[in-house]
Amino acid sequence: QVQLEESGGGLVQAGGSLRLSCAASGRTFSNYAMGWFRQTPGKERRFVAAISWSGYNAGYADFVKGRFTISRDNAKNTVSLQMNSLKPEDTAVYYCAADSNLVTYNRGSYSTANSEYEYWGQGTQVTVSS
Repeated sequence: QVQLEESGGGLVQAGGSLRLSCAASGRTFSNYAMGWFRQTPGKERRFVAAISWSGYNAGYADFVKGRFTISRDNAKNTVSLQMNSLKPEDTAVYYCAADSNLVTYNRGSYSTANSEYEYWGQGTQVTVSS
């Protein structure tokens, strides 16, 4: 299995930027598609962005398109989420997750579904003030 640890969260003013990082340890990082999700109190965890094992394919939720960028470095076992033009509604706990599904791997794709991700980090709080 793989262990995930997020970092980079914090408090930022609206319009500002943050960069979240997720460090992976354990099994071969490049075997996994990676995703970022977020959750607010009382709400379900929502897909934010995901990237294929190679980094070639990536996708975003509509509400972050054009503002957030996901990237990965397989040599460093990290996946990052660059968040620009932050809004108060981006306030949430952000989680990174790993998907080892073989079909996903062979297709060089990623999933947007929470249920496809087997491994999760503990989360990092992002607070955007207005």
